Amino acid sequence: MNRRDFLKQGLTVSAGLALGGLPKFAPFANANDAKWRTFEVTTRIDIADPVGAVRAWVPVPLMTNTDYFKREPDSWTGNYKTVRAAQTDKVGTGLVFAEWPVGEKSPTVEVKSRFMTQDRWVDLSQKPNPGIKENKAVLDYFRKPSKYIRTDGIVATTSKGIVTGCKNDADKARAIYEWIVDNTFRDPKVKGCGIGDITTMLESGYLGGKCADLNALYVGLARAAGLPARDVYGVRVANSAEFKSLGSRADDITGAQHCRAEVFLNGYGWVPVDPADVRKVVLEENLPGEPLPIDDPKVKKARAKLFGAWEMNWLPYNYSHDVKLPQSRGAEIAYLMYPQGETANGRKDSLDSKSFTYSIKSKEI
Repeated sequence: MNRRDFLKQGLTVSAGLALGGLPKFAPFANANDAKWRTFEVTTRIDIADPVGAVRAWVPVPLMTNTDYFKREPDSWTGNYKTVRAAQTDKVGTGLVFAEWPVGEKSPTVEVKSRFMTQDRWVDLSQKPNPGIKENKAVLDYFRKPSKYIRTDGIVATTSKGIVTGCKNDADKARAIYEWIVDNTFRDPKVKGCGIGDITTMLESGYLGGKCADLNALYVGLARAAGLPARDVYGVRVANSAEFKSLGSRADDITGAQHCRAEVFLNGYGWVPVDPADVRKVVLEENLPGEPLPIDDPKVKKARAKLFGAWEMNWLPYNYSHDVKLPQSRGAEIAYLMYPQGETANGRKDSLDSKSFTYSIKSKEI
């Protein structure tokens, strides 16, 4: 969809909301046999053209265990001079930082991570549980804006227009989700996962992008409505049980990075959402060049599930924005979802395989 066609179509109000909400669904095909799965992910970096001293940073699984994710200690090998694990913030962002001296011709580091996941589902049809709480400092942290995820200006006015008339926070969270599903689209031309500059998206009227754009838009609009919300950056580690477009090859997951989102609702906790993947189903679940209509049964199924549920064929890395890499000479990065490298000539482009080579492989244990 180009910008002219998008503006002609206009911004829409969700038919799902108008009809009283999304249909009920079985959370997953194996919902009655939910179990933990164990994966091992290996990330390898090989620095081409190592000019001067070389540094590299490898994202590792979320440092904090959750009800859907458990980690084991990471391990690493390579020809580095020094290496260490580091945590860059108070909300679970971890990485492995390696350095090589001047003269090393083939800098290499390999990081191995083992972890467990299980499919997650928050049943919002149940009454809220007052015993489910979160630390106030954490909630305040995830209400704050970042460089690209603003909560003022057009983000604030757009959010207000979406949630006006909503009776409670759950209604607001769903209204924003529905609005994004109805008014955005996946743009395959966007490099990587996108950058998530939501103010530019709204001001330009071009609401096309990939997961780090569309789910950042959800997070920004939710925060502007007063809801704690966060992006969760990670990588798909296996095939999906239900949607071919929402999985990855079991062996090579180098290009399978994917950003999701969460919103905190009192009495329910952190609720998983993923409007970007609904738009991915629209674009990629059918034959190439033949997007599915929004009312296709497959799209309806994804739309219903991805407000409140995640299939956990996916590894969470972190919630970070505006990341300052330890001892880097370069600028902050918008988020940490790709391995990073740096030489005396500056920061490598993580999306340029000719100048920065890395691989990520996954296997289920």
